[in-house]
Formats: sequence, structure tokens, C-alpha cells
Amino acid sequence: MNPKLIPLVVVAALLAAAGGGWWWYSGRERPSHDVLVLHGNVDIRQVELAFNAAGRIEEVQVHEGDRVERGQLLATLDTQRLRRAVQFAQAQLAAQRQVVARFRAGSRPEEISKAQADAETARVDAKNAARTAERLKALAAQRFIPQQQADDARAAADAAEARLKSAEEALRLVVLGPRKEDVAAAEATLAANEASLAIARRDLAEASLYAPQAGVIENRVLEPGDMASPQKAVFTLALAEPLWVRTYVSGPDLGKLHVGGSAAVRTDSYPDKRYRAWVGFISPTAEFTPKSVETQEVRTQLVYQVRVFVCAPRDELKLGMPATVEIALDQPVPTGGRGADPCKNGA
Repeated sequence: MNPKLIPLVVVAALLAAAGGGWWWYSGRERPSHDVLVLHGNVDIRQVELAFNAAGRIEEVQVHEGDRVERGQLLATLDTQRLRRAVQFAQAQLAAQRQVVARFRAGSRPEEISKAQADAETARVDAKNAARTAERLKALAAQRFIPQQQADDARAAADAAEARLKSAEEALRLVVLGPRKEDVAAAEATLAANEASLAIARRDLAEASLYAPQAGVIENRVLEPGDMASPQKAVFTLALAEPLWVRTYVSGPDLGKLHVGGSAAVRTDSYPDKRYRAWVGFISPTAEFTPKSVETQEVRTQLVYQVRVFVCAPRDELKLGMPATVEIALDQPVPTGGRGADPCKNGA
């Protein structure tokens, strides 16, 4: 190469490099002074699902990765013993209801008629015994019969009179019906039996495990045949809603954020999509920057946790996925605090 051309080649190379650098710098995304850019990770709520009763698992109907809806049956326990307990409680309740019905109905007309007949019979016997005693008393006074015979007749008359009083009192009790204390005791026993049946039915219902919210089965911990208890989780459920990006903001930028403010979220997995979002939580306390957070400041600086809730289709955002949050700083300050969820009202 001609030595005179070397300087020209060097200058041309430098100009080309400078032009390429300017093209790259002007074309790359630069943070705007009107937009606050934050970095964080997608977060969701997880629920440890367990039976509220102890027993052996009979059936598990879902697997890891399955999407479930609110109220969907997930697993059941062996319910043979619990069904028998419900039947026993139902029988006890039915029997006690009859006892209470008998007390409340009082004496039957037939029982009152029988008591009246018994009292009338006792009255006739007492009158006859009294007349017999008077006749024998007169005969004994004339010494036609022994005095002992007259005394026996008098004792028989007194006994007949006592039986008459007893029959009359029995008739009065039959007419009055059961004592109010007995009725109250029977009603209290009825209430206890109703409570026992409710408990038995509740125990039977708790042998079925349902999804409390829509979500995805993350872990299936126990299998059919395992012993379950309230302390042992059967599933880990990752809730479908809400979804949010957990990010952190430094002190100087804290005053630029407001709960309820709109935002946009982007991810590397879907670079062409911008998800509608809103600021749902700003921590009232500062903390040291977590090591996983990307900030331009030193990591020992105090920051505040922010949750930016995202409106995203199912299965696009995953737990722990890195995300970028963009918050316009020129938007009006929201009124009314957190406000309505824009993912539900379409705002």
C-alpha cells in the first residue's frame, strides 16, 4: 500500500467507526426524563392446600401443572367412617325429635280418659269401703263380730281413700301434661343432637379438598394412600391473580410514584408486548437493596419495595421472570388511593 494513503485510510476508518457509534447510540433505547424505568421480577401468591381433617387420602384428581378453577375438587379422603358418623347422628336426632314432639303434644285424650276412669274406680271403692267399715263398726259395738274385723274394715276404708287421692292426683298430672323443665331438657338435648349432626356433616365435607382460587398446581406433595392432616400440605397452588412485578425504587424517585398510578410492563420473553399495569403498593419502610435488583446506584443504598400489578393473559408471565416497568411521570396524581383494579374493569 502506498504510504501516502495510510493516513487517509485511518481517517476513513475513524469516521466510519464514529458514524456507526452515533447510529447505535441514537437508535438504542434511552431512558426519558418523563418516564421512570424500574427493573424487577414477576411475583405471585402461593397457597399451601391441606385438608382440615385427618385421614387417609383416597383420590387425587389433579397433577402438577394442571390449571384449576375456583371450587374445583382436587382430592378426597376415605369417608366410610365419616358417613357412618353422619348416619348415627341423624338417627339420634330423629329419635330426640320424637321425644320433644311427645312432650310438646302433652297427654293424649285416651290417657286422660284412662286416668279419669281410674279415679272414678278409686272413688267407688273408697265409698264402698267406708260403708262397709261403718256397718262392721256397728256390729262390733253389739259384739256380733270381733273388734279386729271392724278394725280391718276401717283400715281398708282408709287405704281406699288414699288410693282415691292418688288417682285424683294422677288425673290432674295427666291433664297438666309434662313439666316445663322436662320439655326444656328435651329441647336442649335436641339442640345438642342437631349440633352433633352439623359437626358430622362438616367433618364429611372437609374430607374433600377444593381449590380456593383459580391457579396452577405447582407441587403435588401427597399421593393416594398417604395420611393427611391439617399440618401436611397436599398441594402448592400458584394463584392466577393477582400478578405483580416486585421492584425497588430509590429514595430520590420515591416521591415520583403514587399508589394507583398507571404503568407499563415489558419482558424479554415477549419484547413486542406492553402489559397494562398499575402501582398497587409502595412500602412504607426502607430496606437495603437486594442483590438480585438491578440499579444504577450502589447496592448498599436504601430502597423501597414497589409492587406493580399487571394485566396479562394467562401463562405468559411466570414466577421470577425478569421484567421492566415503565411509569410515566407526567400523569395526574390518582385520587382515592389504590382504587379499582383496572384488570377487572378494563381501564
